[in-house]
Amino acid sequence: MARVKGAMMTRKRRNKVLKAAKGYWGAKSKHFKMAKEAVMKSGNYAFAGRKMKKRDFRSLWITRISAQAKVNGMNYSTMMHGLKKAGVTLNRKMLAELAVSDKEAFAALAAQAKAAL
Repeated sequence: MARVKGAMMTRKRRNKVLKAAKGYWGAKSKHFKMAKEAVMKSGNYAFAGRKMKKRDFRSLWITRISAQAKVNGMNYSTMMHGLKKAGVTLNRKMLAELAVSDKEAFAALAAQAKAAL
């Protein structure tokens, strides 16, 4: 049986981590041990960031809907309740898009929500 040495796989593994750490400040991009810690930490930040992104966008949509609902004489919660009662199943993303780009259509939805209450 031939002897198997691990140098090639070790080098590949280390280069993969160092490549992921490219652009990091100081020794974090040069030394394997520090790069490994930085890459693991950045992976955790990226994971959390993907979750936060969803929350941030929902918050933005709600703010936009709320602002346009106030222009139409109601607050966010009554607007959403009225839309639900009226059977309008538009999601917050689409409502926010209407609030920004098509104010007449949003006003029509607001009127529909008022009528349902």
